[in-house]
Amino acid sequence: MSSHVSQNPQIPNPSFGPLISPESLAQQIDDPKLLIVDCRADIRDPTKGRADYEAAHIPGAFFADLDRDLSDLTLKGLGRHPLPGDAALSAAFSRWNLTPDKHVVAYDDAQGALAAARFWWLLRLAGHTHAAVLDGGFAAWRAADLPLESGAEAKRHADIHATLDRHQVVWYDELERRRHEGTIVLLDARAAPRYRGEVEPIDKKAGHIPGALNRPFSDNLDANGRFKSPEKLRGEFFPLIGVHTPHEVVHMCGSGVTACHNLLAMEVAGMRGSRVFAPSWSGWISDSGRPVSTTDS
Repeated sequence: MSSHVSQNPQIPNPSFGPLISPESLAQQIDDPKLLIVDCRADIRDPTKGRADYEAAHIPGAFFADLDRDLSDLTLKGLGRHPLPGDAALSAAFSRWNLTPDKHVVAYDDAQGALAAARFWWLLRLAGHTHAAVLDGGFAAWRAADLPLESGAEAKRHADIHATLDRHQVVWYDELERRRHEGTIVLLDARAAPRYRGEVEPIDKKAGHIPGALNRPFSDNLDANGRFKSPEKLRGEFFPLIGVHTPHEVVHMCGSGVTACHNLLAMEVAGMRGSRVFAPSWSGWISDSGRPVSTTDS
């Protein structure tokens, strides 16, 4: 039987997500409707995520490869991690038997930034309403001395058709138009030295999009690597967006991955409706004619 994931996302079920604690996940781990997905990734070593998964992972978890499942690296001009095509995403959903009734938990070992928040966001674009990111990630699970298993993922067979609603994504034309109109707040999730153009360890050009403000994704976390409280996050995001609404906020980063961490943080804060400029910095600089700034805004 074929299952179809709607391309018209709804507001997520408030009883599940956008975050889940290791303790809460452990209590639900035998629920047949639960689906856990390991999204660990290393942008410098594409093989490390799967190797880490096979060495140790949360029991029953499947593995999502950032480059193969959550991106389409064959696309040019759309950044280092272009959105996956519907066929590739459908194949991954089928491999995991990710039916619309599943409660999905994504985790990584970078407090959600590589690439659990990315997967959570893609689920939202595919209309999947029951999704959460493991707060504190794999490190928090291990610190709580919760069970682990090793080895390759189990084999499942299903026929799932997923369609991403790309109208929810910000692309070049809209970004340029609204940037010049002053009708968006563009938040860059990269570390401050990269934003300022002082260093650039990954992309071919340093700096940021003129007018973008810096909100490093690491600022969303407390000293323990957990997300700050909704109250603290609201108190930090509201001064950044000023008179604008959350719907006028656009997130970016180096390649459209860690940007999702800021979107997730705003959702945690109850500030729903922001979007992601998917090509992000690496896509922006693919055209040498686009302007670059190294000042504070």
